[in-house]
Amino acid sequence: MQPAARPAYPATFEVDHPERITNWKPLVQWLLALPHLVILNALESLATSVAFISWFVILFTGRLPAGLAGLQNLYIRYMNRVYAYVAFVGEEYPPFAYDMTPADPRDHPTVRTALAPQLDDRNRVTVGFRLILAIPHIVVVAVLAVVAVVALIIDAFVVLFTGTRSVGLRDFVVGVLRWNTRLNAYLLLLVDDYPPFSLD
Repeated sequence: MQPAARPAYPATFEVDHPERITNWKPLVQWLLALPHLVILNALESLATSVAFISWFVILFTGRLPAGLAGLQNLYIRYMNRVYAYVAFVGEEYPPFAYDMTPADPRDHPTVRTALAPQLDDRNRVTVGFRLILAIPHIVVVAVLAVVAVVALIIDAFVVLFTGTRSVGLRDFVVGVLRWNTRLNAYLLLLVDDYPPFSLD
């Protein structure tokens, strides 16, 4: 008898990779993303404020209002699209789209983020201690982010001279973005499921 398949984490991140990337793109892609980075910074401030409000709401009511969850959906999806572009995972410029639905609207088909917020029957204990519980993940993701930046610099030179990415480095960076997606869904109180320690 085979063991039952483990259900997927309620926050997923997937990217389609182009086979070739324009050689000069890694040199300027971060610059082209500046308008998105400014918007992302504002959305991050909003998401932090919404998480603070959500913390009190969940502790007192045991549920997360759909409107607050929608704002967090918007932030995480926008963040993933911008980071995927800055990390030159793909060449397609991300749209200025602000959809708040948990399912990916497919308006940026090469970068997909699907979220399944837990609105009712929330675990008030884990919500109450959420920041403390997330510390191991925060530390690991911070270290992985530094390694990912080094990987991106190395990969930028590979792309510059060959027009192709190193598959291993690309998969590592995507794995870090995936882990960051799950951590954000947990920290921003969209889900109660503890994130796995995994790049997959």
